[in-house]
Amino acid sequence: MKIVVVGLGYVGLPLAVQLAKHFECLGLDSNAARIAELKAGHDRTGEVDAAALAACGLILTSDAQDCRGADLYIVTVPTPIDADNRPDLSPVRSATRTVAALLDPAKTPTIVYESTVYPGVTEDICGPMIEQLSGLTRGADFFLGYSPERINPGDREHTVDKIVKVLAGENDEITELLATVYGKVTSGGVFRAKSIRAAEAAKVIENAQRDINIAFINEVTKIFSALDISVWDVLDAARTKWNFLPFEPGLVGGHCIGVDPYYLSHRAQELGIDPQVVLSGRAINDGMAQWMADGVHKALGKDGADILILGLTFKENVPDLRNSKVIDLVQALRAHGHRVAVHDPHADPAEAQHEYGLDLAPLPTAADYDCVIGAVRHDPIKALGAAQLAAMLRPDGLVADLKRMWAPLAGDGAASVRYWSI
Repeated sequence: MKIVVVGLGYVGLPLAVQLAKHFECLGLDSNAARIAELKAGHDRTGEVDAAALAACGLILTSDAQDCRGADLYIVTVPTPIDADNRPDLSPVRSATRTVAALLDPAKTPTIVYESTVYPGVTEDICGPMIEQLSGLTRGADFFLGYSPERINPGDREHTVDKIVKVLAGENDEITELLATVYGKVTSGGVFRAKSIRAAEAAKVIENAQRDINIAFINEVTKIFSALDISVWDVLDAARTKWNFLPFEPGLVGGHCIGVDPYYLSHRAQELGIDPQVVLSGRAINDGMAQWMADGVHKALGKDGADILILGLTFKENVPDLRNSKVIDLVQALRAHGHRVAVHDPHADPAEAQHEYGLDLAPLPTAADYDCVIGAVRHDPIKALGAAQLAAMLRPDGLVADLKRMWAPLAGDGAASVRYWSI
């Protein structure tokens, strides 16, 4: 069996590496620079190391013509939202156009989508596109399937070779084909969803559920703040109950949790349903950066401060900058009249400049700032001690700890800095 994985990002590359251990597998990415890096053994996402890349036998290419006549095409491209929070299916459409031009009806190929979408996209949008572009007939010349990705960037426990893989084909034969292929990839086994739509829906609610749970914690954080109660102290107590869910407050960004609920709400609105809970959760989480900036501004007690934010990526210990809500914090603080610099030990400086127009700052070696904000719980940031933080700050400087990384400062009477947290 010849397999092509279309898109070699956080999702596609780890999957392609595992597939290449068992099948003839090609990894296709339109970004030639990405392919060159991977051939040199460097994965900028940090998900696959050079040894694994070299050993797996994966064929890497940016030329779609190398991928003609495969038995199975797996599409793993991003599904972002636009400026109005509407689904942007252009990457999926582009990948579909690419695949449609490569199909050999003699192989009766199967096209599987892993990209997160709302129910119906695979069969109602992608299938008809392939038919129109290729002149082939679905169900005779080619078949469709869906297997939602479950990659968690930076997570070395729940990797693609260990998790349960949900899958569905458009008929029982295709479902079993996918079960055979994915069954070789993961030790976690496979789950045969009732339909492609059910599999699409399962993926989109997994992330919407997390978004809503975090929104609840963010909302109670605001309530407790008004009562002069630290939400972290409340969570310490609540977590002693065996069935309390351990969600934390924070900025909710990234390419999944901060995006996927909008796919679900979009489809609901098309059906005439008002998704109140889903959109309420999104509104709360999208507003947290402004609320945090207001709190820092009040704690500072002055205008025109020099502020250093530590952390820019959307989560800890990964280089992924997509849809980072730290940029909202930067903008809100600047709107208050402060001067803001950002340092991140994991982020790519060129990507930060390209995505957000930010020139990443080095860790200061002198007392250059009035405030240091801990925004992302990267290990090197979390490891900073009281003396190091104090050395960055001018007299009466403020440490704003959004992730409770430096909690001992709160009770350290000897510390020469002021400490504030949510």
